[in-house]
Amino acid sequence: MREREHEGGGVVFLSVVMPSLNSSLTIEAQLRALLAQSWSGDWEIIIADNGSTDGTRAIVERYCANSPRLRLIDASARRGAAYARNAGVRAARGEVVAFCDADDEVTPDWVAAMASALERHDFVASRMDVTKLNPEWLAKSLNNVQGKELRRTFYPPYLKHAGSSGMGIKRAIHETVGGFDESLPQREDTDYCFRLQLQGVDLFFASDALIHVRYRESSKALFRQAREWGYYYELLYKRYGRGPIPHGHCWGGYLWTWWVLLRTWRRLFSSETRPAWMKAAGTQVGLLQGAIRFGVPPICEPTATLSSVNSFMVASAAIGLTPSSSLHARVQSSQTQGTTQAERETLNRTRSEKREWVP
Repeated sequence: MREREHEGGGVVFLSVVMPSLNSSLTIEAQLRALLAQSWSGDWEIIIADNGSTDGTRAIVERYCANSPRLRLIDASARRGAAYARNAGVRAARGEVVAFCDADDEVTPDWVAAMASALERHDFVASRMDVTKLNPEWLAKSLNNVQGKELRRTFYPPYLKHAGSSGMGIKRAIHETVGGFDESLPQREDTDYCFRLQLQGVDLFFASDALIHVRYRESSKALFRQAREWGYYYELLYKRYGRGPIPHGHCWGGYLWTWWVLLRTWRRLFSSETRPAWMKAAGTQVGLLQGAIRFGVPPICEPTATLSSVNSFMVASAAIGLTPSSSLHARVQSSQTQGTTQAERETLNRTRSEKREWVP
């Protein structure tokens, strides 16, 4: 792949872009992890500070003074990780870009694995581990949704997506799709993946590119994050959904999830089950708020929301509804096949129409 000479000087192959905002408690560990990478190729690290006021900049500046690989840029003109990432890409010198977050930790071979994958693919997503940086009870309570494969949306257009931390992409493609949608404070990574696929870009899961991710530990923070996710799920459904889910099915699934949550309220008194319950409840509140705001029905999450309460089977068992193993297997099989078929139909229909999708 051709290296890119930047007007700022120097030639690099890969740029790592990391947005930061008041990350003083975690960013130092991530910086150490990045500087300890095994890859000997030409690469750089761009820290795009989004307006930190807690000493984050001072920490980064100290590391920059000791490593020419590091660069700190001011990305405070507009609040949001999407803006900071886009600003980081604009300042980058690489032909390919990898993203990571300031509260996660990359493994020693992460950059090498990303560089190798980006030689062969336009977009790659890292494998995520949740056990290292989180207490055991929290890691067990909240399932790792990107530990073995790319994530899938549970609503039209049923496309794959990946978390922003650990993404990698060829710079030209990032610029072609317009970068991250800076109007979205949440789920901008899902929107980004949708637009890439609708433009014909395949998403590749790089299982050897491992990154340790950190969950929010407080129930209040988990609830707030999940509520925001649910709210913007509805916006993405309005923006990209095709072949709408029947309203009755949506409301039925939505109310069923609330029924399960209310019947399992005792999980709030256990540290091992409280996080999942709060996350599921937050998602439900956000879905309703988004449905009202954007004029669409609450999208039904038949597996994902209920799996946040340690899977549909566990939640059902807690209220005395335990489906047979054969029924459970048939349901899982039909859901997987249906999602895959719906995804293929959406991509084929969209590409044949040659519709342009913009942020």
